[in-house]
Amino acid sequence: MSEKIILNKPINHIAFIMDGNGRWAKKRGLPRHLGHKEGCDRIIEVFDLCKEYNIKVTSYYAFSTENWNRPKDEIRHLFNYLELFFKREIKHLIRDGVRVVISGDISKLPLKTQKTCLNAIELTKDLDKFVMNICLNYGSRDEITKATKEIASLVKEGKLNVDEISPELVSNHLYTKGLPDVDLMIRTSGEERLSNYLLWQNAYAEFVFTDTYWPDFKREAFEECLKEYNSRNRRFGGLKNE
Repeated sequence: MSEKIILNKPINHIAFIMDGNGRWAKKRGLPRHLGHKEGCDRIIEVFDLCKEYNIKVTSYYAFSTENWNRPKDEIRHLFNYLELFFKREIKHLIRDGVRVVISGDISKLPLKTQKTCLNAIELTKDLDKFVMNICLNYGSRDEITKATKEIASLVKEGKLNVDEISPELVSNHLYTKGLPDVDLMIRTSGEERLSNYLLWQNAYAEFVFTDTYWPDFKREAFEECLKEYNSRNRRFGGLKNE
């Protein structure tokens, strides 16, 4: 095992775009859905690495609002693997004091997947050592639109004055209510874009893009991303010594 990296600035919330599952499978002559299976298996390993570094909140982009455009068979397999993940790992999560959060509109998911997600949320709702945020049928534009509609309704009903609308108020109407903003956002597979992911929450995040496919994203690749994060000078719009 490599020597543990000492973080020179805190990471309270780390977010992952788990990209490259299909390409990982194709390179091995496997069906795309087996790449997603391997990708689901990687989630708990990456979570355990984050736990080692005492990163309290982790977010994973599991299924976007745009992913419905993929082949139906691939989507079906992906939801099956997510269900298996929760059923297999729920004891692990409870043991580690992990509260499960789902960001996204899960009402459009298969009923079996909805029940599995809601069960994980219920079983972990009182745990507070760590948070695992699974972004499922999630799109940031939809999330911000939802928040805007909720706030507009409060104003229309006379329950809120326009002058009371603040960034904090908007944050409290997002799926991630109560979670800190993202400090480090990692996307695997070499793609360098956000793909409608946590646009509000990533406002001052450091972005690290790695060529490693998500199924191959293990300790060495993870710690290389931490080293890159350590090298960054986080100014948050101000000035700091270079």
